[in-house]
Parts: sequence; C-alpha cells; structure tokens
Amino acid sequence: MFKHILLPTDGSEISSAMIRKCIAFALENNAKVTGVHVLPAHPDEDPELQGGEKNYRRDSEAHGQLCLLEITQSAREQGVPCDTMLLRHVRPYEAILMAAREQGCDLICMASHGRGGHQSRQVGSETLMVLLDSHIPVLVLR
Repeated sequence: MFKHILLPTDGSEISSAMIRKCIAFALENNAKVTGVHVLPAHPDEDPELQGGEKNYRRDSEAHGQLCLLEITQSAREQGVPCDTMLLRHVRPYEAILMAAREQGCDLICMASHGRGGHQSRQVGSETLMVLLDSHIPVLVLR
C-alpha cells in the first residue's frame, strides 16, 4: 500500500515509541523510511540549546543526529531501507511537508504529543499543522 514513509522525530519519548511502530508498519508494507529531524533556525527558538551563537549550530546538529540515529538503528534491526535528513527551518511543519514532497513520500507518520486529562484529544502543534496542510495521508500515532 505505502512504499515510502516520512518519519519526523523530535527526540521525545513519544517519538521514540512511534519510531518503533512506524518501522514495523514499514516492514509489513515493504516500504522505505526517510527519517527527518527539523532544527530550529535560531538559537532563541530552542531553549534547551542556548549556549551562544558560537556553539549553537554544533550542539543543535549533534542533538539532531542523535534523534536520527534512533531511526537508523531501528530500521537496520528490522531490515527496513532507511535514509535520514537533518533540516533547519523556522517552521518545522513546513520543512516536514517539503521533505515529503521532495522525497516522493506517500505517507507521513508522526507522533501526537499525547496529553492527559482534558487535553487528551489534542495533538502537537506541528502535527496539527502537518495534518491541515498535507496533500498525502498522515498517520498519527499515540
């Protein structure tokens, strides 16, 4: 059914769980996976990576590579073909949609940033924007 799945990750715990599920789904469908991590365009957009402009690019790219390594390792373990992309963009959802188009993906598989209580029906803001603007199917996993 699906032959090329785009798998965005932000390195969160819920993204990690989603990666394993998506790789298994790709294996069942004999699909290729392209993992993507979008870096903030400016240091002030990522509070965890504020150490000055000098170290910003290096630190953010190292963090992004670690996020993508999880996808690469999971795909390798299950025998799923996999590429990765490290992108930098002001609006992550736009970078995700652009990557899906450029790579010829036929599915985007994302995590909802599940919440408890009254927020449990909400999805993450980037996931919501991808859902609203995507021209290909989006599978949202919890």
